[in-house]
Amino acid sequence: QVQLVESGGGLVQAGGSLRLSCAASENIFSFNNMGWYRQAPGNERELVAVSTRGGSTNYADSVKGRFTISRDSAKNTVYLQMNSLKPEDTAVYYCNAAIGGGHYWGRGTQVTVSS
Repeated sequence: QVQLVESGGGLVQAGGSLRLSCAASENIFSFNNMGWYRQAPGNERELVAVSTRGGSTNYADSVKGRFTISRDSAKNTVYLQMNSLKPEDTAVYYCNAAIGGGHYWGRGTQVTVSS
């Protein structure tokens, strides 16, 4: 069972930056996709960014140009660099790993952006 642990969330003012980390209990080199999702109160969980094993990345339109996802296979960690944060980015951010036919989730980390 793969374990994913997020960290790096917190409270930041609008325009600020945060970097989220997701540490995996296994080598991520062979993982298919790793991504970040978020869920705000009253909303459904939505995709924020995904990094494929082939090296490509995809982003939600709302975060393009502001967020960057990256992998460090040597550290078994995926990062989400978030710049120019907006109050509407406030949510619990979850790490996801797609491995074979299964999906694994972390417990989430809270990001709060004040105006």
